[in-house]
Order: sequence, then structure tokens, then C-alpha cells
Amino acid sequence: MAKPKAIIFDLDGTLLDTLADLGNSVNRVLSANQFPTHEIEAYRYFIGDGAKMLIQRAMPEDQREETLIQKCLQAFKADYEKNWRNQTSIYPGVADLLNSLSSQGLKLAVLSNKPHDFTVQCVQHFLSEWTFEVVLGQHPSRPKKPDPAGALRIAGQMKIEPDSFCYAGDSAVDMKTESPA
Repeated sequence: MAKPKAIIFDLDGTLLDTLADLGNSVNRVLSANQFPTHEIEAYRYFIGDGAKMLIQRAMPEDQREETLIQKCLQAFKADYEKNWRNQTSIYPGVADLLNSLSSQGLKLAVLSNKPHDFTVQCVQHFLSEWTFEVVLGQHPSRPKKPDPAGALRIAGQMKIEPDSFCYAGDSAVDMKTESPA
């Protein structure tokens, strides 16, 4: 591969430490439904496949019925909408990394399995100092990572060949995300 022209970043766990806000929102929903809650660290193993899967993994196995999952998912989205920036922060070293990449002329993008609206809010709030050419979160009309559709869409929007991207993430889902080439 020649020198990359752009880098697509995952968001949660890669650029931003969102674990506490995600875990606390899910725990409030679980508690409201009289389900057991989890230690925040446990959420490291629940995230990565989108909000619905996060809720499903956090719920007791014997309660994972679609109607109840949807109810908890909607409650989570409402709670997270109010609490998404209580404890979230940019990881140490990320600012220097983004400054360095930008100074080298690399274009930046974000591709996340976090719902699109929350992805955009987080980038605008925590990462507004840098230019991200495209920010894509999960949307029902698009397949989630590891499907390459999001990366291909970013390549198209940025008018860069798919093999000119590097992808940076932190989870098994990110590692499985197929090369957009």
C-alpha cells in the first residue's frame, strides 16, 4: 500500500473514552426495569456492535424478548441523550495524534456503530478542533461494521480510492471490518 491519503477512525474506545456514560445509561435502564446492573468495566465486553446489541448483552438472558429489547433500547437512547457527555473525554495522546496526522495532510473520517446522531454529537463536541471530512454513525439504512459499506461510502464521499485509507479501531468488530478495497 502506498502512503495513505486518509484515516477512518472508530469513535468509542478509539478516540473517545465513552465507557462510563454508556454503562451508566444502560444501568439506569436496567435498574428501572428491575434487572441487575453491571460494573462499568463489564461494558467493555458489551459494546462494539451497536446500541441494540449493547442493550441485549446487558439484559438478563431470560428477558431478551424483542419487544422488551426495543423498549429498553428506546429508554437507553433517551437517557444517553441527556447524559452522553457527563464523563466522556478524549483519550490522552489523541489530540497530538490528530494534530500530527492533519499536519501531514491526511484526511480524517469517523465510522462508528454508535447511532449516527450520537456519533455526530460526540465528534462536534469533543473533536471540533479537527476537521473530519465524513462522520458516519450507525443508521438502520446501512449495515453495521464489520460490513465494509460504511467505509466504501466514506471513500466515495471523500473521492479517495478505498485502498488509500487506513482504518483505526479498538475492538474485534473493528479488526473484522473488511478493507474497503
